[in-house]
Amino acid sequence: MKPRERPYALSLPGYAICFFGIVWREALRFFSQKGRFLSALVRPLVWLFIFAAGLRTVLGVSIIPPYETYVLYEVYVTPGLVAMIQLFNGLQSSLSMVYDREVGAMRILLVSPYPRWFLLIAKLIAGVLVSILQVYAFLVVAYLWEVEPPLIGYLTLLPVLVLTGFMLGAMGLLLSSLFRQLENFASVMNFVIFPMFFASSALYPLWRIQESSPLLYEICRFNPFTYVVEAIRFALYGQFDWTSLTIIAGVAAVFLILSLFAYNPSKGLIARHGGPATAG
Repeated sequence: MKPRERPYALSLPGYAICFFGIVWREALRFFSQKGRFLSALVRPLVWLFIFAAGLRTVLGVSIIPPYETYVLYEVYVTPGLVAMIQLFNGLQSSLSMVYDREVGAMRILLVSPYPRWFLLIAKLIAGVLVSILQVYAFLVVAYLWEVEPPLIGYLTLLPVLVLTGFMLGAMGLLLSSLFRQLENFASVMNFVIFPMFFASSALYPLWRIQESSPLLYEICRFNPFTYVVEAIRFALYGQFDWTSLTIIAGVAAVFLILSLFAYNPSKGLIARHGGPATAG
């Protein structure tokens, strides 16, 4: 008797086709929404061209790793703006999950024969790839603004962007499981993005924050976004901050596990909120 053959859909080529389809759908959605791409660039560029330029003479940064000399404020703030792009993209990508759930597109996706964890991770990876495109587009403009990290930094930055983007995307995915309506999720984004961004080392060195407010310093230390910024900062200058990368990997794992549980149709938050009840 011949062994039972696996359906083609659940074979390795089938998984590859499914993964490519999810990534391609996210790419088409991104490129069809030109306003999304422009807004992803406008936000950090406004900070770089106006805010950073205005504070250049006031907030020059002394010699701190990974910098080997004094740097202008716009040089210091660029890694934080890169992290801002990934933060906004991670939550906007998850915003589409809420939209898909509202219009019923998620039901079509989740009734496929592929495991739920694979579909969610594929969705996360698609969002990360989009955010990487946005980051490098921003860095090209920043280079013209005389923010010139070493060329090796553009290569060492890539794996770090994958990890940080995955962490922020998993956080957004977890948040998307908490809300059924698009309006509610959009308002909560502001309560997540701005506190995480401002209470970090994105705009000011931690030693300077510690001098002015020990309490805020402790908040920044426990903010995972701080480690995202520092990992990007070191990678942009050809170095790896292994402490930050380890923390990011741990936080990403926690967010991902919680997200997979939340999207479980029988036990998670989706079930409690009356989401699509399909077998995972």
